[in-house]
Formats: sequence, structure tokens, C-alpha cells
Amino acid sequence: MIKKILVGLLMVLIVLQFIRPEKNLSGDTTKDITTIYPMSDSVKLVFDKACADCHTNKTNYPWYTTIEPIGYWTANHVKDGKRHFNLNEFAGYRIGKQNKKLEECIEQIKEGEMPLPSYTLIHKEALLTEAEKALIADWCQNIVDTIKATYPADSLKLKRPSGPGGAAK
Repeated sequence: MIKKILVGLLMVLIVLQFIRPEKNLSGDTTKDITTIYPMSDSVKLVFDKACADCHTNKTNYPWYTTIEPIGYWTANHVKDGKRHFNLNEFAGYRIGKQNKKLEECIEQIKEGEMPLPSYTLIHKEALLTEAEKALIADWCQNIVDTIKATYPADSLKLKRPSGPGGAAK
């Protein structure tokens, strides 16, 4: 019985090698954060080493992501990362969402929640030093300060659906 289960599992793994998830390779940067907010080379370097693979429209895939189910796991992480914060789509966000995402970025960087430990476990180069964390947090905070100085406070609030009809509050 165990032999049949192992053979079945092996067959599933073999079939999975021929069914691949979609890769994040568009590279579209038309709505990139840098189109509306300047980014120094030092900040860009940190974002590229620790954030870009999961938070842009172009992921650099290591060789092991060609092995399934690792490829599916990676694709899910990238999709989730882009859903939460996409540097290449940032200029298309409403101003309230931009503000909120930058505040979340500051909090997650300061608390060590980003980059994810599951990512830095393999990608040691993505571990951030305290100076790099401060650099990213300060850059984000400068943009938040600029947004708050430029836009009225009520435009920075995210509107949430109020019920079954989905009307905003």
C-alpha cells in the first residue's frame, strides 16, 4: 500500500514538471514609483537586492524555481508580494493607497518583517543591515511627509466598502 502511494506521489511530481506557473517577467515600469518620487542610487541598490524580486514586475528566478512544486511556491510568493506592494505599479495607486503602502513599508522594515525570513534564508544577500533599514525607512518617510504636506488629510484616508452594496463610507 505504501509503495502504491509513493509511486502515485512520484507520478504527480513528474507531471508537475510539465505544468509551470506563469513567470513574473513583464518588466513594465511605466507606473514605477521613481516616475513620481526621486530615488537615490543607494536606495535603489537596497530595493534591488532585497525587494525587487517580489515587489516589481520582473523577478530574477534562481535555477531551483524550475523544479516543481518550488516554482509554484515561488510564484505564489511573488504574486502575493506584488499584490501588497508593487514598486512598478506604485504611480497608479490612489494617493491614499500610496501613503498607506509607504507607512506599511516603514513599519515592516523597522520590525524586521521584510524581507521575509523565508526569502533571506536562501538569499543571504537580501538581509538588511540596520543602516539599510534606516535608509529605506527614511526614504519612505520623506515621501509620506511630502504627500501629507501636498494633499488634504481626507484624501489620504482609504475608503472601505460599507456593506452588501459595496458603497463606500
